[in-house]
Amino acid sequence: MQRYWKVLGIFWSTAIAAEMEYRLNFLIAAFTSLGNLVGSLFGLFLFYRTGYSFTGWSWEAALIVLGIFTLLQGFSATFLAPNLNRIVRHVQEGTLDFVLLKPIRSQFWLSTHTLSPWGVPDLIFGSFIIGYAGQRLGLEISNYLLSAVPLLFGLVILYSLWFMLGATSIWFVKIYNVTEVLRGLLEAGRYPMVAYPVAYRFFFTFVVPVAFLTTIPAEAMLGRSRITWSIGAAVLALVLLLISTWFWRFALRFYTSASS
Repeated sequence: MQRYWKVLGIFWSTAIAAEMEYRLNFLIAAFTSLGNLVGSLFGLFLFYRTGYSFTGWSWEAALIVLGIFTLLQGFSATFLAPNLNRIVRHVQEGTLDFVLLKPIRSQFWLSTHTLSPWGVPDLIFGSFIIGYAGQRLGLEISNYLLSAVPLLFGLVILYSLWFMLGATSIWFVKIYNVTEVLRGLLEAGRYPMVAYPVAYRFFFTFVVPVAFLTTIPAEAMLGRSRITWSIGAAVLALVLLLISTWFWRFALRFYTSASS
């Protein structure tokens, strides 16, 4: 484990040094994130401007969900997209051969090899929204700590789904559109699940588990989450993580390498 931490430090320090050669991109990313946030706030404002509110969700409570969604966007842009989207390119260009030859687990290498600081603005904006809404709601440090665990489970769920989609590139090679479909479905997480009809709630809970990414952590932060949902999030995260590991090993059986 110590060796993996050392390798991770080398990976990320090298990645940041490379990305900082294009510092103007950070400003562009910040303005883009701000624009997306303004659009999300405006969309939420359209629901609440006439006194309407999602059942059981005040304006500030809905902001908590939006803040967590923004955090997830920042996490995806910083850690997931720079790594998992490259699996397709590794398969397409044959450079996956070099990854498999390294004396380190290929899933770890593919999942952590690089990071992008361009997702940091979303992490900052998301934290600011959560802090502002939490102050208005009178939340305490314990509330934020309670939401940290289901939020961690949500990150694991998101990673596992994204990695499994990336692994299918061994059969289909070009799957960029599939990952975009997943990101499009995850957009539903910017609002509480009660904002959608019953059929959509079922879909976004048990088919594509968007509810476990934003709504359940938000409910935990607000102190009204049921223990059954937290246990369900933990079980789902563990199962999907194990499945992603198994699925990657299974997919590699069909990888014929660039030289064969």
